[in-house]
Amino acid sequence: MPSAVALSVVIVNYNVCYFLEQALLSVRLAVEKLGRPVEVFVVDNNSVDGSVAMVKARFPEVILLENHDNPGFSKANNQALRRARGQYVLLLNPDTVVEEDTFRLCCEFMDAHPDAGGLGVKMLDGQGMFLPESKRGLPTPWVAFYKIFGLAKLFPKSRRFGRYHLGFLSPEHTHEIEVLSGAFMLMRKAALDQVGLLDEDYFMYGEDIDLSYRLTQGGWKNYYFAGTRIIHYKGESTKRTSVNYVFVFYRAMVIFARKHFAPNRAGAFSFLINLAIWLRAGAAVAQRLVVQAAPVLLDAGLIYGGMYFLKTYWEQNHRYVRGPYPDNYMAVAVPVYVGVWLLSAFFSGAYDKPTRASRIVRGIFVGTVLISAFSNFLDAWRFSKALIVLGGVWAVAALVLRRVATNFIRHRRFSLTDEHQKNVAIVGSAEEAQRVRHLLEHAGAPARVIGYIEPGTSAAKAAPVADDLLGEVRQLDDIIRIYNLNELIFCGRDLAASQIIGLMVELHRQPPVEYKILPQGSEYIIGSSGKDSSGDYYTLDITLNLFRPAQIRNKRLLDILVSLLLLLASPVVVWAQQHKLGFLRNCLRVLAGSRTWVGLRYATAPRRLARAVLSAADAAPGTTAPLTAATRRRLELLYAKEYEASTDLALLLRCFRWLGREA
Repeated sequence: MPSAVALSVVIVNYNVCYFLEQALLSVRLAVEKLGRPVEVFVVDNNSVDGSVAMVKARFPEVILLENHDNPGFSKANNQALRRARGQYVLLLNPDTVVEEDTFRLCCEFMDAHPDAGGLGVKMLDGQGMFLPESKRGLPTPWVAFYKIFGLAKLFPKSRRFGRYHLGFLSPEHTHEIEVLSGAFMLMRKAALDQVGLLDEDYFMYGEDIDLSYRLTQGGWKNYYFAGTRIIHYKGESTKRTSVNYVFVFYRAMVIFARKHFAPNRAGAFSFLINLAIWLRAGAAVAQRLVVQAAPVLLDAGLIYGGMYFLKTYWEQNHRYVRGPYPDNYMAVAVPVYVGVWLLSAFFSGAYDKPTRASRIVRGIFVGTVLISAFSNFLDAWRFSKALIVLGGVWAVAALVLRRVATNFIRHRRFSLTDEHQKNVAIVGSAEEAQRVRHLLEHAGAPARVIGYIEPGTSAAKAAPVADDLLGEVRQLDDIIRIYNLNELIFCGRDLAASQIIGLMVELHRQPPVEYKILPQGSEYIIGSSGKDSSGDYYTLDITLNLFRPAQIRNKRLLDILVSLLLLLASPVVVWAQQHKLGFLRNCLRVLAGSRTWVGLRYATAPRRLARAVLSAADAAPGTTAPLTAATRRRLELLYAKEYEASTDLALLLRCFRWLGREA
């Protein structure tokens, strides 16, 4: 007898509230179109961005499972799978949007193919481009070898080299495949009961390959179904420059090889994979260093070159200079000047986006004052104060001119910042268009709204023509060209997901237009510039102050200064510590950057942080009972939202005796 529940949808969430909201809205519409009983699970892995509260408020029909840590993708999915009662179960990423007919069409396909154990669909990125990971082959040693060493990328449609993404199979037709993507993985519950749940040895990546392989080993077939489409904002390539991604992804392939291949083949495969891990990790580190260091090194070279010119000019034209400056002026003093100027500029925010001239001037001015002040105490290194001042002026000019020149080369635009005002049109009703304008204004988005485009013809004929009405959807291609649009924002209240996806696919242009979506009733405008870019959004939501670039720098500087001060005073203050050796060890660890004096010990951070010695919860007023885990996390969230460097100082003073405890 078939299950009363036709489909169980499982979504694992971790700090992507804005994506999750949109995904659940699309799921709700797809459930209505399916017309059969459905249960939806959201497993939250200890998010701190308000995801849990959002689900409870907007989606009361969802079965919410709250974890108090991050157990990983496999374990979190299995929590829901053990409770799932559907004839079919769907593992769905939170950064997806499904069409209204997706669930109905997929379930009908599975009904018509009783040999189908798993099903994947056509996935598109945030710009409507096909994602090759929609259909994949089994990563046998040779297939993995071709992928790791780039042959699959060079010959994507080759039947020999392109088997990882099955590039020789048309994405427009349904095919039997070997591996499904964990972003959308529909499975028959009977097949899952037979072969087992996700392997929890995989923390992230690889578990979908493992389960797909076990389905085929159990006698079931996996299909790529081209009859429906979904948006998947973050493609497989999103984090390839991340060293952590390289290690996690390829280690998952090692686990798979050791589990499923013969021992002799697994050994050779593991060697190749580990070799690839270090090669890819090295390339990722080198790429990141080049990208991050290049602007600083270019600024340093420009300032140094300018100082050499100023020194030469000063020697030849100033009457009070009796001879050339000593060699150690350019060899030692000027590099120190350059380092101080750039370090001061960095802490002033000169390298933050968007670039501001005021930050550059403030940073170089502080650096100039510091150089002048300290040079007074070093007679052997006391050179011309005029050169220091002129050097500071040149440093400001060099940093500003370099940024302007870079933006001109990249964007053919004389501008200090590479952010430019986009020409934006809104596809939706006049009411929703006004709401988009309000959101963009409050988010401070660099966007100029040209007007709005009616989603249909009937509304346009029934209502008076507004001044900023650009036309109808059927005229969209002409409107983009005439108004030179850079971005379209689709209103989810006025257009179905299938309409939006269809327009994304149809409107491929050069230069490309970016797309974003405002989900119905949401305050997030969501989009992504492609499969190699993580999703982005405009929002009214409050950002955690702890993770703003300026506060990150201030916190690190405070940690360094406090650690140095404590080490200098350690002969005295160590006796006030409960753990004396731990106190000295923590001072050195904080100085090295592996620890921070105050931070998050109980709440999971939305980005990687150094482990904290103290928590905001440690300074809570004493009570008769210890604080619950939920209370500690809430206190830390408040600390992160309202963070200032003075907060850390107050906590350090209040919890001074505990500075030696283990972080």
